[in-house]
Amino acid sequence: MAMLISIGHDGWYTEEQLAEELRAMAPGADIRPISAPGNLDEITVLAVSALKGDLPEHLPNLKLVQKLGAGVDTIVAHPSLAPHVRVARLRPLEPAHEIAEFCLAYVLRDQRNLLAHAASQSRSAWEPLAPRRPQETTVGVLGLGHIGGLTAQLMRDMRFRVLGWSRSPKEIEGVDCRHGEAALVQMLGECDYVCSILPSTPATRGLMNAQTLAAMKPGVVLINAGRGDLVDEPALLTALDAGTPGHAVLDVVSKEPLPADNPLWAHPQVTLTPHVSGWHLGDALKDVVENLRRLEAGEDLLHEVDRERGY
Repeated sequence: MAMLISIGHDGWYTEEQLAEELRAMAPGADIRPISAPGNLDEITVLAVSALKGDLPEHLPNLKLVQKLGAGVDTIVAHPSLAPHVRVARLRPLEPAHEIAEFCLAYVLRDQRNLLAHAASQSRSAWEPLAPRRPQETTVGVLGLGHIGGLTAQLMRDMRFRVLGWSRSPKEIEGVDCRHGEAALVQMLGECDYVCSILPSTPATRGLMNAQTLAAMKPGVVLINAGRGDLVDEPALLTALDAGTPGHAVLDVVSKEPLPADNPLWAHPQVTLTPHVSGWHLGDALKDVVENLRRLEAGEDLLHEVDRERGY
């Protein structure tokens, strides 16, 4: 039983770095980078960040795809992945905190007029501006799972009025939690900032469309740190030109890397970051080697995904 690591994209760990870290946690485990895969018949676990190409077709004894992160939308329905292959994800605490901090950073950027002060400095102009008070500001969080729940709690602890939305009922102390399609449009109209932390599922793809964008308050800031396909990007560009929302911060987009000719790059009311809001896996790497052990022992896996539901 062996694990093969194929990150699937550049700009993060290398397979060799990750293999070295995992071997240190599980001495004696057969963990291989894609650069030195050995006999592919021996591979039972494939660890990926992004599953691309037809790699699963070349692994006849593959039993598990271990996602090195939370989102599994590109894995569960992958055309090369046989129906019997199981999928597990991570629920790491460290990147969840990082994503919450990312959202807070862009909320505070506007609350504290940081862009305006930078523009004043470029003109050598002393132009005091009053910051907005958090208790008079409403932050909405879409998705109240592991990451969204932490985001809502961080905003609450920073004294913002926080509204949370999920498809099913949730309860978080100090957060006004709402659920269901009817509640979404009403909630969007109350928010000064909307932080989208939703996974990509058939029910959430394109959720931020012309109708829901139009339901927002004029000037609202949309922060998407969930999945790129949650936002209808042509509809977003049209909505931004109309001032609702007033600005969009996109850490994820529908196609990554974003093509150089995509109009999002040049739009004055768009801030783009290259999918960096949650970076470090921290202690969650232990779950990767634990699932390798559990699979071999025939035990229940950590954070196994229902492939039909998509999460």
